[in-house]
Amino acid sequence: AVLFRTGCCALPTGSRASVQPVLRALLAAPWPSQRALRSWLQLLSVLQWVLSFLLLGIVSLLLLIYLVFTRFWPISALYLAWIIFDWDTPEKGGRRLPCLRQWCVWRHFRDYFPVKLVKTHDLSPSHNYIIGSHPHGILCVGAFCNFVTGSTGFGEMFPGIRPFLTTLAGNFRLPVFREYLMSGGLCPVTRRAIGYLLSKNGTGNAVAIVIGGAAESLSCRPGVTTLILKNRKGFVRMALQHGAYLVPSFSFGENDLFRQVVFEEGSWMRSIQRRFQKMMGFAPCVFYGRGLTSVRSRGFLPYARPITTVVGEPVTVPKIEEPSCEMVDMYHEMYVRSLLKLFNENKTKYGLSEADELRIL
Repeated sequence: AVLFRTGCCALPTGSRASVQPVLRALLAAPWPSQRALRSWLQLLSVLQWVLSFLLLGIVSLLLLIYLVFTRFWPISALYLAWIIFDWDTPEKGGRRLPCLRQWCVWRHFRDYFPVKLVKTHDLSPSHNYIIGSHPHGILCVGAFCNFVTGSTGFGEMFPGIRPFLTTLAGNFRLPVFREYLMSGGLCPVTRRAIGYLLSKNGTGNAVAIVIGGAAESLSCRPGVTTLILKNRKGFVRMALQHGAYLVPSFSFGENDLFRQVVFEEGSWMRSIQRRFQKMMGFAPCVFYGRGLTSVRSRGFLPYARPITTVVGEPVTVPKIEEPSCEMVDMYHEMYVRSLLKLFNENKTKYGLSEADELRIL
């Protein structure tokens, strides 16, 4: 056989002839367009976020338990010691990392839906604020993107204001996941953690609370705007105790990201969801979104639907250390009126019709 030599390599001429068409075919193949590449980056950014929130804590916990029974057990022992030493940090403002909030991955995450933040009034850095975030939806995409990441320009729109987002306290007991949450500015939705941010962290703090919580997620479905708010008054009492202004915000499009199987009130499945919610703090929703490879397949990724979060006018709140029930009711009613005004003034701008109403239960 005749050999073709280049340097130290030798290929039979027949093999060379068979490789050339393959190389020509590869060079002639169309490269992904910039638009297709951006779409994949956006999809991957959402995938990593969903997997992080659904699996990071549980997988980390199982891994540390597994390591206990191997020669790498000191890793688990050291991390356990660290958690004991660092136990109260989430309740004292956390440990936010500005660099993580500015990751380029969050810009791709924002553009997937896309998510947009709309400012209607200024927030003065000389005050503290409680921002009511509505609705809960399934995974609180709007609240996370606007108040945890810097991708929608919160810092530029509200200079001097540090946003924090509250979530279930149990999330901060999961290894590794707690570090991930704190680095983005999340804190437990407890009186102690919120009170610390509103009283011992200076001014210019905006604590976002998804007031409807797990109960509201059970009613989340496209075309229905129902909020669990009528008897949720603890955030108003805390605002009065610390003199924090109340700010309503509404994420239009949040309920359109997933399809949920909604069980009727009184059904046995609904009762199971309610009991699980009371025991664990969150509700097991039966929902689905799009698949990884196609929007027509079913999976756990949210659909690409636009989300517009509108931040409304602050409700001025005095500082009263021991507010009466009548005082709490009065400011709660003022907050609800401000939220309804915000919803009605913006609903037709962001995908709803004039006939759509906000139901408050």
